[in-house]
Amino acid sequence: MAEISAALVKELREKTGSGMMDCKKALTECQGDMEKAVDFLREKGLAAAAKKEGRIAAEGTVESYIHGGGRIGVLVELNCETDFVASDGEFRSLVKDVAMQIAAAKPLYLAKEDVPAEILEHEKDILRAQALNEGKPEKIVEKMVEGRIEKFYKEFCLLEQSFVKDPDKSIRDLLLEKTTKLGERLVIRRFTRYEMGEGIEKKQEDFASEVMKEMQR
Repeated sequence: MAEISAALVKELREKTGSGMMDCKKALTECQGDMEKAVDFLREKGLAAAAKKEGRIAAEGTVESYIHGGGRIGVLVELNCETDFVASDGEFRSLVKDVAMQIAAAKPLYLAKEDVPAEILEHEKDILRAQALNEGKPEKIVEKMVEGRIEKFYKEFCLLEQSFVKDPDKSIRDLLLEKTTKLGERLVIRRFTRYEMGEGIEKKQEDFASEVMKEMQR
């Protein structure tokens, strides 16, 4: 059986807009053949999300989520193409899940592209110094830094975070899945997260864990 690399999965995902797990399955079924995997996804109707890129998504809703009697608050805007889908129960459930994700996982940015260049370079400098201090050869340090930057994205960028209700998929995968199911382009446009007393030195309380427990109910 052909080995399915993460890079191959990523390439198929970018070609089709399909979820990561669907891409991996398609490549496995097709012995790593990219063109056959694309056809496999199209036949299964899983590449439909890619066709919707570029469509205007100006309808939708702004969802609010308040946790713990007002200790954490979130506002998130999720857009779709029509008010019909905006009123659909599955769409409403999705935007609530996204709001709770933000409350629990504390993303700082929506996507990789939103991380300011100076923040990214500062993080790379720290990771590079860490790798060198660990005694790693210079020739592999840059590869290590890139790998650790991916972990940074997965921690702080909402679209790259693991969905707390199903850690096998990212929020990006979840959006693509729902796009295929609802038949419209879905876009998280923006969000804001507030935590009571944030920035004030005080006793630490794990509010995020409480939110995650609530999401699993």
